[in-house]
Amino acid sequence: MSFNKLNLSPPLIQAIKEQGYNKPTPVQEKAIPLILQGNDILAGAQTGTGKTAGFALPLLEHLYTQAQPKKPHPIRALVLTPTRELAIQVYESFRIYGKHLPLFSEVVFGGVNIHSQIKRLQRGADILIATPGRLLDLMYQKKVNLSHVQFFVLDEADRMLDMGFIKDIRQVIEVLPSQRQNLLFSATYSKEIKQLASQLLVDPIEISVARENTTAENISQSIYALKREYKRELISWLIGDGNWQQVLIFVRTKHGADRLCKQLMKDGIRCNALHGDKSQGARSRALEGLKKGKITALIATDVAARGLDIDQLPHVVNFDLPAVAEDYVHRIGRTGRAGAEGSAISLVCPEEAHLLGAIEKLLNKQIPRIADTGYEPVSLKVAQKAKVKPNKTKQKNKYNNKGHKTRSNSHRKTGKRN
Repeated sequence: MSFNKLNLSPPLIQAIKEQGYNKPTPVQEKAIPLILQGNDILAGAQTGTGKTAGFALPLLEHLYTQAQPKKPHPIRALVLTPTRELAIQVYESFRIYGKHLPLFSEVVFGGVNIHSQIKRLQRGADILIATPGRLLDLMYQKKVNLSHVQFFVLDEADRMLDMGFIKDIRQVIEVLPSQRQNLLFSATYSKEIKQLASQLLVDPIEISVARENTTAENISQSIYALKREYKRELISWLIGDGNWQQVLIFVRTKHGADRLCKQLMKDGIRCNALHGDKSQGARSRALEGLKKGKITALIATDVAARGLDIDQLPHVVNFDLPAVAEDYVHRIGRTGRAGAEGSAISLVCPEEAHLLGAIEKLLNKQIPRIADTGYEPVSLKVAQKAKVKPNKTKQKNKYNNKGHKTRSNSHRKTGKRN
């Protein structure tokens, strides 16, 4: 099927062609006609499947074919996203696809001056893309009017719940007109998502383009099992030996991101860190640096797991495994987008064996292990807690005179990589 058969107006078809797209992705092919028909939908789609265009194009079509309101245009479509990065990405999609239409889009998010956002909203906007916190700030200050909203999109709903935005979402919904079309997009389905869908959607049609909680088949996944202290050394070797030009590295904490960035820079690797303590300007510059090849490695916390749009990103590395198994799917979904091949490598130490077990249980498969890591073999089996009966006999003393446990004689097998 081509975009020409989706009943989109010529200005939209022109914008699509200018982007070099001829054929809709499966989620677009399913979602666009249903949204144009006015249905509420619950869509399950992995990142990188083209879901943003799946709702942006039909919403632009709806707004364009309506009688155009007088200026300043009231907000008629509202899109909620969990992160600034995703908000910017969605805004750019609306701007690109709507470039030949007399419609206006705006985006608001935290971390930047609210007054400049207020001034832009006063000029009018047909479509508003927002993060929950900043939207509530604008609502409390009575600087945004949502009484004309006809279309409401909840993007990355599962991530919204993970980040604790459910109360914020409900506060926003309370002020929206009762008569509206609702679209809920989620990479994974859970009981909480289905419960939210039942409260938000009216007679929804469910769309699913992949099995729940799965990763793209074109992403090659692998595990390096090693001690924690050798992770930095290994990632430096992988980048240098493979002559990687672009890699997104995920760590668990902000401090860990900054520390790893400094260490890799000492190894001669151009890199930058991306996390919640960075200003929006610094975050945008870091992402742009990776896209334009100014840096090789971007070290990010899970704030970047959703919403980063990097064309043809070849490598993702989990320096630390995520605490939530579903975040593994979101992280590695940054590579292998739009049918391209991608590589996802996880560096796993024994202390993370339980996290790996949860991820593999979610995926319903074992991720392949690299047999020869170049380091002393370690076990990633989760230790079972055995019930031990009290032993009244005197055991062999395992402690020295100072009360400290004595060290074993095990050492690293191979030493540093050549």
